[in-house]
Amino acid sequence: MKKLVLLATLFCAFAYQKTTAAGIDTLKKNGYTLIVSGNDDKFDPALKQKLITTFFEVYPKLAKAYNPKTDKQVVFFIDTAYHGVAATGDGKVVFSAEYMTKHPGDIDVVTHEVMHIVQGYGEATGPWWVTEGIADYARYKFGVDNAGAHWSLPEFKSTQNYDNSYRVTARFFEWIEKKVKAGTVKKFDGMMRDHTFNDNTWKEVTGKTVDELWKAYAANPAI
Repeated sequence: MKKLVLLATLFCAFAYQKTTAAGIDTLKKNGYTLIVSGNDDKFDPALKQKLITTFFEVYPKLAKAYNPKTDKQVVFFIDTAYHGVAATGDGKVVFSAEYMTKHPGDIDVVTHEVMHIVQGYGEATGPWWVTEGIADYARYKFGVDNAGAHWSLPEFKSTQNYDNSYRVTARFFEWIEKKVKAGTVKKFDGMMRDHTFNDNTWKEVTGKTVDELWKAYAANPAI
């Protein structure tokens, strides 16, 4: 029985078309294509596979939830010269080989970064902290192993502010979704993509200004 379960698991993990040429893997599944390459000959193949598996698990879900018109082809590049965590632009995610090797459990870096592709805001007119807050909110909702990376939304502190971005803003969004108006994040995401997000958006969508929302959140931040 264990052998059958293992074979089924392997089949599910590799149920996509794969072609390899000159160190470049091209993988296709359910209408999406992922092209993976890099310049680290020592990068762990098992970790590379986790990046691939996570992409095919989360990207279609993010596309369905936020932007069905998102790119159907995505590029991953594992880079020894990049010393941040990861960066995304024009349908391409650059992963720091050094960071991912040191933090192999932080697989939902993939989830955050490919959400940026789904966002597709272009020359966005909205605040950058909304962009990053939404990406971390998506990681919180769709991440495959946040616990394994010891990643979670932070507890509220009086020193925080809504524009701190990333997890702080993501937690604020989760509070709004639960306590004020469900669907706010999806609405904000669409407005950011349409370039209609402005200072009045908060009140238009939730009935309160961002400062009024934050004041209420600070008074009772439980989620």
